[in-house]
Amino acid sequence: MKQNEIMKYLYDVQHPAKGDRNIVELGMVDKVEIDGNRVTVTLAFPKHRDPLAEYLTGSAKAALIRHIPGVEAEIKTVVKEDNSPKQTGLNLGTEELENVRYIVGIASGKGGVGKSTVAVNLAVALARLGYKVGLADADVYGPSVPKMTGTEDAIPEAYRDGDKEVIMPFEKYGVKWMSIGYFAKPEQALIWRGPMACNALKQMILQVRWGELDFLLIDMPPGTGDIHLSLVHDIPMSGAVIVSTPQAVALADVEKGVSMFRNEKINKPIVGLVENMAWFTPAELPDHRYYIFGKDGGVKMAEKYGISLLGQIPIVQSIRESGDDGEPAALSSRPDGVAFIELAENFISRMQDL
Repeated sequence: MKQNEIMKYLYDVQHPAKGDRNIVELGMVDKVEIDGNRVTVTLAFPKHRDPLAEYLTGSAKAALIRHIPGVEAEIKTVVKEDNSPKQTGLNLGTEELENVRYIVGIASGKGGVGKSTVAVNLAVALARLGYKVGLADADVYGPSVPKMTGTEDAIPEAYRDGDKEVIMPFEKYGVKWMSIGYFAKPEQALIWRGPMACNALKQMILQVRWGELDFLLIDMPPGTGDIHLSLVHDIPMSGAVIVSTPQAVALADVEKGVSMFRNEKINKPIVGLVENMAWFTPAELPDHRYYIFGKDGGVKMAEKYGISLLGQIPIVQSIRESGDDGEPAALSSRPDGVAFIELAENFISRMQDL
């Protein structure tokens, strides 16, 4: 490996807030060190922290791993205005969340149960009911909010306010949206280890100027791992909603999610359970229900753990079409839209009881 080869690969790393100019053109690559199959790249930042620092370091590492098989890549950051550069750290407070009344995680024990669909439509339904709502897409490995809301081309504005950098959320359908997907190309895989992903997500949530909100929903990654523990520890969450489908294999993972939030070291209330894909209703037979994944599995699970069943969302083709078209089903007056409004009403009632 030669330094000029490394620089060529780093040309792939574009800065979303700089007109998509890459980090090499911007003069951010301060040093490249090569020792066998180990590459250390130092990125230089100005005295104030770039709000996209975690994204850029993660993307630089991903670019090297993608192009150089077997490479051990490390990305460091320095402050150029110091006479003796120092490693920068992530030191973020919760000031931007001070005017948010409730912060609620939308979680699932496994992927593929429609967690993001529920999160997006719940946010839109709450906005339709007159509440001030924001949604942070923290599903770092599969951010789908940009697609579901038709905001794939959005580039959030970042600017300096006094001695801190803030990011402005993107507003549409009466909801303030922020997603890690806004800082990566749709085809770009985010190859991040746990600590890097945790820092990027905390930065994305804590540096966003949410303003006054009744609810901030956090679309969490599926499962129970480092990212969940980090978010729950560092973000003042009010509670969590768990999404599942009725079949036994999905409900088994619900137990893990319930156990995580009820663990004494986390101890966050579970607002309730949403049973997604509860039944299939064909458009031509609106009064028929086909229980493809089993019947009332979520009802039984909610009873078992003493948690509220917030809603049962059917499988209807319009939900899938609305998500693909960037127009959430909760905007409509169809049965699927009504189901999400009812979910939002039950959610509000349950939050008032916490």
